[in-house]
Amino acid sequence: MAEWTERAELLFRKEGLEKLQNAHVLVVGLGGVGSFAAEFLARAGVGKMTIVDGDVVDITNINRQLPALHSTVGQPKITIVGDRLMDINPELQLTRVQEFLSPERAFEIVDPQFDYVLDCIDSITPKINLIVAAKRKRVKIISSMGAGGKMEASKVKVADIGKTINCYFSKAIRKRLKKMKINKLKVVFSSEIQDEGSLKLTDGSNYKKSFYGTNSYMPGLFGLHAAETVIRYIIKKE
Repeated sequence: MAEWTERAELLFRKEGLEKLQNAHVLVVGLGGVGSFAAEFLARAGVGKMTIVDGDVVDITNINRQLPALHSTVGQPKITIVGDRLMDINPELQLTRVQEFLSPERAFEIVDPQFDYVLDCIDSITPKINLIVAAKRKRVKIISSMGAGGKMEASKVKVADIGKTINCYFSKAIRKRLKKMKINKLKVVFSSEIQDEGSLKLTDGSNYKKSFYGTNSYMPGLFGLHAAETVIRYIIKKE
């Protein structure tokens, strides 16, 4: 084992760390949730990762996204996050896909080879495409719901989407999935009531019609819960 994994091996045991090193995880969306989730996976020792994102860093991302700095504004998130993951683990087998997922591409990219899919997309239509692709191909997936308009870290949890409360994003996703006869989905969500005063409408570009205000720690916390779910599943996998 590499020297940098010594502390992880003490906790995961040798066999657990080997499972992580042999695992392949897909992370779609490298914003506030996905960038942190990808880093947690890399630092845990996941040996193979595919990351997908078509966006560049915007000045408004700086308050909450790992790749966002004044020096990186305008640069592709896939480049910044990918380079960072390789600097964490030079042995990582990393595939970078720089694009926004169309329905067709979602079905192409999701493959049974993946041990887990992390859906960190913040727009409904591409999110639905990815979830449906994973469900149809029977690949395990955990989906991040709405971190915007939330402040209380203790209200964040992992549950089935049918058990979510106080999350408009979950409600919209659940409604769309029900029409496709998908009733089960593991999600990260917050049961805190959203701050309605922090809502802002947009021009609808990139499938996004509105967004809530966000703080520095909630998206990262969502990413942490998603990564924990994946890591613990892989370690226990037979």
